[in-house]
Amino acid sequence: MSEATPKGKGLTPYQGNRRCFGEYRCPKCNRKWMSGNSWANMGQECTNCRINVYPHEQRPLNKPGGLDVSDENKEHPRHLCEKCKKLGYNCRDVRRW
Repeated sequence: MSEATPKGKGLTPYQGNRRCFGEYRCPKCNRKWMSGNSWANMGQECTNCRINVYPHEQRPLNKPGGLDVSDENKEHPRHLCEKCKKLGYNCRDVRRW
């Protein structure tokens, strides 16, 4: 399995320890997606290519009303999330500091 890795320090733009909003683009098929379940140095798998893709942009989760908000009612695809795979459970269940 190959990985798309951004340049710079760390694997992602955000280096904090809270969940954030991320924007992704698969380098293989150009599929784009956004996720409110983005983490520092963690990627998400492209549903088409099945490669781990790191976000090219990340920012704090905003309050409801904007696009960069996590819809807690939407099912989180844990099988595609590197953080969930590492934890062994849903990354949304991580306690906030």
